Amino acid sequence: MITQLSAAELAKKIASKEISCAEALDAHLDRIEKLDEQYGCFLAVDRERAYEDAKSAQAIVDRGEAGPLTGVPLAVKDNISTDGIETTCASKILKGYIPPFDATVVTKSKAAGMVILGKTNLDEFAMGTSTENSAYKITRNPWDTTRAPGGSSGGSAACVSAELAPLALGSDTGGSIRQPASLCGIVGFKPTYGRCSRYGLVAFGSSLDQIGPLTRTVEDAALLAEVTSGHDPMDSTSIEMAPISSANLKNGSLKGLKAALPKELFADAINSGVRAQIESAIEVLKNEGVEFTEVSIPSIEYGVTTYYIIAPAEASSNLARFDGIRYGPRSEGKGHINVVERTRAEGFGHEVKARSMIGTHALSAGYYDAFYLRAQQVRALMKQEFDKVYAEYDFILSPTSPVTAFKLGELVDDPLALKLLDFCTIPANMGGMPGISLNCGLAEGLPVGLQLLGAPLQDEKLLQIAYGVEQSLPNATQRPQIP
Repeated sequence: MITQLSAAELAKKIASKEISCAEALDAHLDRIEKLDEQYGCFLAVDRERAYEDAKSAQAIVDRGEAGPLTGVPLAVKDNISTDGIETTCASKILKGYIPPFDATVVTKSKAAGMVILGKTNLDEFAMGTSTENSAYKITRNPWDTTRAPGGSSGGSAACVSAELAPLALGSDTGGSIRQPASLCGIVGFKPTYGRCSRYGLVAFGSSLDQIGPLTRTVEDAALLAEVTSGHDPMDSTSIEMAPISSANLKNGSLKGLKAALPKELFADAINSGVRAQIESAIEVLKNEGVEFTEVSIPSIEYGVTTYYIIAPAEASSNLARFDGIRYGPRSEGKGHINVVERTRAEGFGHEVKARSMIGTHALSAGYYDAFYLRAQQVRALMKQEFDKVYAEYDFILSPTSPVTAFKLGELVDDPLALKLLDFCTIPANMGGMPGISLNCGLAEGLPVGLQLLGAPLQDEKLLQIAYGVEQSLPNATQRPQIP
């Protein structure tokens, strides 16, 4: 079945002309039509544009110039700009907004011959952990449709898990790629901050945001990262480095590698089923020759608190541009100020309003030094502590999420509990380091994510390690039972 193939497998069959680009697209569009009503992964599917992309990809194949992902369908999170396709950030305030340009990652994907399927659901403006904060629909976990897929890239994670798309792009501000990957049993990779262009990504926390792949295998993640990464002069935070390379992905060995286990990421909050699967994975990796040492990174304790000062502060500044004047729906009112007030009141959801208010407070006179400045000082300390660990160890291992997929609605009235679920993923964003989550088994029938963190700019090394780990774990590629 075409939709069960990994992206790398599908691309090889397309390059050999065993499968045409149109056939690959048909298979995925048919599956979306059949199943997406129950999963709620997509906010928009543009069949006409997708077939145009498939036609262009087939021309590349016919010229004998197919690359490693030519003809492969790609889903794109709906906070990433797509020329001619509505980009709403799952918010009412951007309903009807159609960007006149592609994000750099989309431009690069098209240039590589990939086929854009459509736009995936998310927590509004990427603010959430469950994809229940979308203004349009709830996304459901393919392993159990009564449970959340995680967030904010829940639509991207669920559509890859359900085989509606072989690949998807998401964004990660505090774990929004890795956490839904964990809950949906797939691979989620956040590159080093600056290695993948943010141009065309609707900003949430500008010093934290990073675009990255959600895939079914580490190989697929590496291939998509290779396509979408690299320096971009349109992004002032883009690092002048070559794209992430997948060339040596399969050439590494786990034997002799040193891994750190921060005791703060194995706290009591880790669910017993999750803990058991992580410990089992560690035993497997010990047998492969990995040396594990427990370490302490004290600043992790303050990671969630610090993040929820910095991220809302940056969000309040970034979201000030949404006023109903330049784009999106505009509410009626008396005078400019009243129009803006009503537009934002009616256009933003509860979570976005709450974070904007918190962020504005943290940046206000009299509170800046006490909150925002101090949070940045803690962030700098955290980075220093992680750098010391990377000076001695090849990677850090931890759970991705302290729990498996939770019931839809279960934590809606407990926003603090939802935020605390990010304590394992937030450090990677605070330190700008690469991080990846992959499935390491099941706890009560639900996937458990294993997180690997690497030193900044060591993306290739981290992917190589992750590939070796994936090959060693017997349950890394388990999939949900879907008709």
